[in-house]
Amino acid sequence: MHDIPEKTDQYVLNTYARAPFVLVQGQGMTVTDSDGKQYLDFVSGISVNALGHTDREITAAINEQIAQLSHVCNLYHTAPHADLAELLCTTSFADKVYFCNSGGEAVEAAIKFARKYARTAHNPGKTDIVAFTGSFHGRTAGALALTAREKYQAPFRPLMPGVSFAPFNDIDAAHKLIGPGTCAVFVEPVQGEGGVHIADPAFLEALRAACDHYGALLVFDEIQSGMGRTGKLWAHEHAGITPDIMTVAKALGGGLPIGATLLTDRVAAVMQPGDHGSTFAANPVICRAAEVVLRRVSDPAMLDHVTHMGEHLRARLQELHSPHIQEVRGLGLMIGVQMDIDVLPVVQQGYEHGLLLLNAGPTVLRLLPPLIIEETHVDQLIARLDAILTEIAAA
Repeated sequence: MHDIPEKTDQYVLNTYARAPFVLVQGQGMTVTDSDGKQYLDFVSGISVNALGHTDREITAAINEQIAQLSHVCNLYHTAPHADLAELLCTTSFADKVYFCNSGGEAVEAAIKFARKYARTAHNPGKTDIVAFTGSFHGRTAGALALTAREKYQAPFRPLMPGVSFAPFNDIDAAHKLIGPGTCAVFVEPVQGEGGVHIADPAFLEALRAACDHYGALLVFDEIQSGMGRTGKLWAHEHAGITPDIMTVAKALGGGLPIGATLLTDRVAAVMQPGDHGSTFAANPVICRAAEVVLRRVSDPAMLDHVTHMGEHLRARLQELHSPHIQEVRGLGLMIGVQMDIDVLPVVQQGYEHGLLLLNAGPTVLRLLPPLIIEETHVDQLIARLDAILTEIAAA
């Protein structure tokens, strides 16, 4: 196993700065490396492993389905495909679901659906899209154009035209950009990569009203914030504002790759066979796993647990008396710790203390633990994080 990092460097395109160990096993809240060292996981695969590692029910569903039927493509009906679509619609605002393989693909689909809707319901020139500072919608070509990050965009320009950015949570600035030429407004109810910033309910309400006024579609990106992460099944439920389209991925597949674009019948009516598609989308194995995850995370008892554990985690973080901590913010188990230092050394020191941690930009420590976390795990995190911050202060 010790040659794995070298083999990765030799054969895998270098697009990630990986940790200096090889993970070989996971169970619940912990993962284990090839030397037998265990790490408490507060990343959960970037908000993917909502039910922790190697959940028995997910594993059983995968094994049962793969022994029956693993892939046929979307030219044919399968029960897992239909069952998951029904569950997504009955637990959300949506009437229809388009399945794909990732969050980026879900955003690409939303862009296409919005532009076809505008062309069909209004006019071909209604193609502009409004997004917001701090946004992250993905790295594929269209999604990247909606991602307000200079370092991500600069090497790949020219990008898809027609996108403008307003400051996040700035109602007046949004009103100046949303107009007759706008086909869609894309926004994250809670920004993840942007630093765990929560959209003000009044801001989302203003976007809803502006979209209605100009015949634009309101698109919520819940790829990271959805699936129970914030204590509601969908993060926009905190504000009581309903979108026309919503993108979902990450936690939906229980660790397997899947994305979904949820939409109303009004929008779905403009799409016809052949307008969009995907060979691997709605794979029956992944759909069966996703059905397990969605059923479990939508359980009111689970959502109450997330809310309670999020409150407990934020309260314990407030007890850390490090001078470097400026703010603790978030909803449920999507938490950002704003610091006045570069948090990369905190993440790296975390490895020494048996912690998997994540940043959101240079100065925000982002905590995205599995939703099955218990108070004992929080206590372990706080003790280890306190030691890390003490060591950094001493250095």
